[in-house]
Amino acid sequence: MAKLEAKLGMIVDKVNQFFSGNDLLPSCDPDIVAGCEREVAEAEKLPSSDEALQESLLRLSWALVHSKRPEDVQRGIAMLQTSIPNAAEPLRQREKLYLLAVGYYRSGDYSRSRDLVETCLEIAPDWRQALTLKEATEERIKKDGLIGIGIAATAAATAVGLIAGGIAAAVSRKR
Repeated sequence: MAKLEAKLGMIVDKVNQFFSGNDLLPSCDPDIVAGCEREVAEAEKLPSSDEALQESLLRLSWALVHSKRPEDVQRGIAMLQTSIPNAAEPLRQREKLYLLAVGYYRSGDYSRSRDLVETCLEIAPDWRQALTLKEATEERIKKDGLIGIGIAATAAATAVGLIAGGIAAAVSRKR
């Protein structure tokens, strides 16, 4: 009986997660974004601290793509897209690709997010964060597919109904 209750609980949790759209990614408040922006501004003032500036920019990118505000997410995506070609170290490139994948996930571009996560997993196959994001993107793609199928089925049924109604009206006029 306990096993049945546990399984039912898991099913209910999955259904709730499916319809609520909740994901496991942390989110960031505007105050954190502002703090990271101040940190970058301070690092830019330092004369010979390129490494500190790069670390500050990475933290700002993290905060932006995890922001609750879509405009911040878009800023983070733009920052990461321009900085990825400059990432010489594989681990730094992996981090930036992952953050870019988070940004695309947050902005609703799940297929692009999944592609970037797969690239991350080529670099580090056992990276748990990337595996979790890949699973989340695949779930969202499935969910969007099911919703799309439902919309298409509704549209098709409506079209069939309109055509049938038009035929019925034409037949009744001829009589």
